[in-house]
Amino acid sequence: MRALTWQGLGKVSVEQVPDPRIQEPTDAIVRVTSTAICGSDLHLYNVLAPYLTPGDILGHEFMGIVEEVGPEVGRLHVGDRVVVPFNISCGTCWMCSRALYAQCETTQVRAQGKGAALFGYTSLYGSVPGGQAEYVRVPHADFGPIWLEPDHPDERYLYLSDILPTAWQGVQYAEVPEGGSLAVLGLGPVGLLAVQVARHLGIEQVIGVDLVDERLAAARLRGAEVVDRRQVSDVAEALRELTGGRGPDSVLDAVGMEAHGSPVAQAAAAATVRAPKPVARAAMEHVGVDRLDALHTSIDAVRRGGTVSLSGVYGGMADPMPMMQLFDKGVQLRMGQCHVRRWTPELHRIVSEVDDLLAVESLATHRLSLDEAPEAYRMFRAKSDSCVKVVLRP
Repeated sequence: MRALTWQGLGKVSVEQVPDPRIQEPTDAIVRVTSTAICGSDLHLYNVLAPYLTPGDILGHEFMGIVEEVGPEVGRLHVGDRVVVPFNISCGTCWMCSRALYAQCETTQVRAQGKGAALFGYTSLYGSVPGGQAEYVRVPHADFGPIWLEPDHPDERYLYLSDILPTAWQGVQYAEVPEGGSLAVLGLGPVGLLAVQVARHLGIEQVIGVDLVDERLAAARLRGAEVVDRRQVSDVAEALRELTGGRGPDSVLDAVGMEAHGSPVAQAAAAATVRAPKPVARAAMEHVGVDRLDALHTSIDAVRRGGTVSLSGVYGGMADPMPMMQLFDKGVQLRMGQCHVRRWTPELHRIVSEVDDLLAVESLATHRLSLDEAPEAYRMFRAKSDSCVKVVLRP
């Protein structure tokens, strides 16, 4: 089959690889009909390169048709249409019984000290072949995949795999009080969906922050006020001015480790990923520093007693944190990988409505073939050609 593979720092290519096969009785084989490039896939392009091996199959947002099932997958049948959560969870362990699916004890990658295994996301998370491919082996198919009706096109359901529940969890974790305000830093796909979710849930004041014209325009269309980071010298102060001088009740950081605004941290990260892999891994695991501009802005901007919700991915082990400010302001922090299956019953119901209530069908700006994936990665990373979200058709 054809699959998008990692080949080196900033380099991916579509290659012929062996077809997946059933390995465990709870496995299924899914023929991919749609797969997407996620913002966190760009971390593989750059900062997480030390944990990848040439030939690794990428991708964790995908859906398709069940082609084969193991003998213990009683809930799915050949021909069923499914979307697959990006984290692999069993549904029955201690963590899963408490809806902490991203910490599944059955698939935890204990050798790396990490949570549940993820599709297409490095040796840190199990080296499980990903979904930017023609076919995928899906472990724990007796629980994970979400059965879909045939009523809507793929893009109504595709984002149930990751970015829609990630945005939903981010807004839920933000705990915006009734009549309150939410600032969303970063208006990529997760940030835009967070704006849409916040408006859907009735949050009265939603403010989006970014520095890309197309993303700012998309946030306006979704009902947000916007702050253009290029036009203000102090984002936190701009947010305070829009919220009566107090600051937003809650701030959602949808940017993560590769934020703009820290050339020193950017240079350090670039040097780290280009070191020999054992050296690079040791550096990231013990002295790694993220680019923290978005996080520090969130902490500065949020009102006293407010909540900062982190949906953007962070990976540094030695990140400097403004502990005096956090403590003095009484800021609450909520964060973590999305517990996808915790949120899918409600989200599945919402996206299955006749109307596209969360505007998911209008999110993608580019729809390309799998063979065009290498150029799509370059375009998405550069934010060129007004690119916000790419969907690939194998």
